[in-house]
Amino acid sequence: MAIYIHPTAIVAEGAHLSEGVSIGAYSLIGPHVVLKENVIIHPHVMIEGRTTLGANTEVFPYAALGFAPQSARYKGEPSTLEIGEKCTIREHVTIHLGTEAGRMKTTVGNGCYIMIGSHIGHDCSIGNFVTMANNATLGGHVTVGDYANIGGLAAIHQFTRIGAYAMIAGTAGVNEDVMPFGMVMTVKSKLGGLNIIGMKRRGFERQDIHDLRNAYKLLSKEQTGTLEDRIQKIKALYGDCRTVKDLLTFIEEDPKRPLCLPAEDWEFESNEAEDSPRAACA
Repeated sequence: MAIYIHPTAIVAEGAHLSEGVSIGAYSLIGPHVVLKENVIIHPHVMIEGRTTLGANTEVFPYAALGFAPQSARYKGEPSTLEIGEKCTIREHVTIHLGTEAGRMKTTVGNGCYIMIGSHIGHDCSIGNFVTMANNATLGGHVTVGDYANIGGLAAIHQFTRIGAYAMIAGTAGVNEDVMPFGMVMTVKSKLGGLNIIGMKRRGFERQDIHDLRNAYKLLSKEQTGTLEDRIQKIKALYGDCRTVKDLLTFIEEDPKRPLCLPAEDWEFESNEAEDSPRAACA
């Protein structure tokens, strides 16, 4: 198969392109780069350093591969980046070279799916069929086993090991080794109160805010009855209030969805309460 290079792309002398390679507009390929068979480089990709991409790997726009690591110890040593076959590297991904203080190489196995904005730091060792969701980040020297799945916005501390088949939840911060087949969960989101300041800025009436506060307390801290019982109580007491109506409508639109509530040890601050008795909500 013929090699395709868009007229606006720059391929440095010395780069090795195998059969079937396609390089899109405005992409830059450095002099030590090796692209194996049928690699697809989309427009605006930059690949530098001693970087090798395995056959049938595809790189999407604005990815930057093989640049100098983010390490003060790096002094330009001829370290490498090796990416396996049939990998998908999406937009804005960054993967850096190794360092002399580490393995002298960063490696990514076969069949990996690296989603938008993810970062693989210097000297990392990534196994086969690893998935990294959007903006997942690996510090330097991280090891990830085969078939591990790292959720979006997760951050893995340098030198941490992630075992094969492990699952790291989105937004998790991991600084200890995760055993194979293990699952790391994040602390679930909990309500920390109501956006009272925002409501005041948007011109909500004092009584609307007061009734919503009371409904919120009933919904989240009432100890008796089911959630449905509490909803019915709120409807009976404050159902005519427009802010409470919005709350109830939101819940009833999809009652099977779990509802984000305060943590069990949450205490209602005294300054959250209105100092006036409840009046009829017009």
